[in-house]
Amino acid sequence: MKDDVPVRRRRRRGWCGAAAAAMLLPALLSPPGACLPAVMAALSLVVALSVWPVGRVSLARAAAGTAVLSLAADTVSFGKAGLALLWLPFEAVALLVLLERVVRHVPGSRVGLVGGLTGAAAVLLPLRFTLHAPQTGIKESVFLAALAFVPAAGATGVGLYLRSLDRRRAHAVALARREQRLEVARDLHDFVAHEVTGIVLEAQAAQLDGDGGPGEHRALLHRIEQAGLRALDSMDRTVATLREADGRTWEEPPPTRLHGLADLPELIGRFADITAAEVTLSLEDEVAGALSREAEDTAYRVVLEALTNVRRHAPRAGRVEVCAARSADGAVELSVADDAGPGASTGALPRALREQGGRPGGGTGLAGLAERVGAVGGALEAGPYAEGWRVSCRLPVAAVR
Repeated sequence: MKDDVPVRRRRRRGWCGAAAAAMLLPALLSPPGACLPAVMAALSLVVALSVWPVGRVSLARAAAGTAVLSLAADTVSFGKAGLALLWLPFEAVALLVLLERVVRHVPGSRVGLVGGLTGAAAVLLPLRFTLHAPQTGIKESVFLAALAFVPAAGATGVGLYLRSLDRRRAHAVALARREQRLEVARDLHDFVAHEVTGIVLEAQAAQLDGDGGPGEHRALLHRIEQAGLRALDSMDRTVATLREADGRTWEEPPPTRLHGLADLPELIGRFADITAAEVTLSLEDEVAGALSREAEDTAYRVVLEALTNVRRHAPRAGRVEVCAARSADGAVELSVADDAGPGASTGALPRALREQGGRPGGGTGLAGLAERVGAVGGALEAGPYAEGWRVSCRLPVAAVR
């Protein structure tokens, strides 16, 4: 796509040269007074067709200079007034095109001044004939200027409409880029941080328990290796997602891997291998696959975040229960509960605040998941429950297939 830019520029320059030659060649065969209208028509066409900026000259400067010269030329007598009629239509069209480009592309701080000059040049262009023709006067000048105001207003309207479309597109691009960054951040937090947390806790456990036998040490190193490989796999998917974005429009955020409730047994199994707590999973048969893909992925991430918080803030939990079931109205309800008590986390911050924000300076935690759940019409709650802590999520019927 970038390689086509120089080709388009050369092609546009060729059109500009052809237009200028077409305006100037007839002047060579005409009386000397024809030079001024021919030069102004050629200049207007070149400025209207050129790709800006050219060097340090911007579209605003080129358009303002052309408009001022055109207005000045209206007051100059160049011999027979009829000579202006040959080039007047071409210059008029060029000024209208230039006016549309100015209104569309010139920055807001200068568009009023430059657009006003260009519009005035287009509206007052008929004066170049009426002010110097003996058979015309003020009435004819006012009538033709009023007549020229109509296409000038149309060009201004087209420029404003296209400017609004450009602004909407830029806003949509910014939103799409932000959504992609948030999606990448969520993936890094939900998956990479989950595995890295497991690696850190396994390493801490190895330092505290130095009396384990060779078999236990090998099992520990194997779990660390598997967690590291899963973290690398998540990183590879994230990088691949960013690379895929190069060939897609920003209005279409690149896809990421979606998990579901059917993946919960594997997740619970990995969690049970690295914790001393008793972990149970209650997953009804009709729940897995009942939600839409986005809602399934959201439900999986809720369980993943809750288990990660158990690792971080309730390492002494003796029991962790994960439940996924359908309610009476058909909604899907998830819950992850532990029995470590609401004050089990270390540090000065209350456990509720720590679980909402994750570790200081990291991740989005349950606060980010609450927004994600809300996007699919659900609700997320986290707080003390019985002798421990529970994270619960409800996905309504609207999220079901």
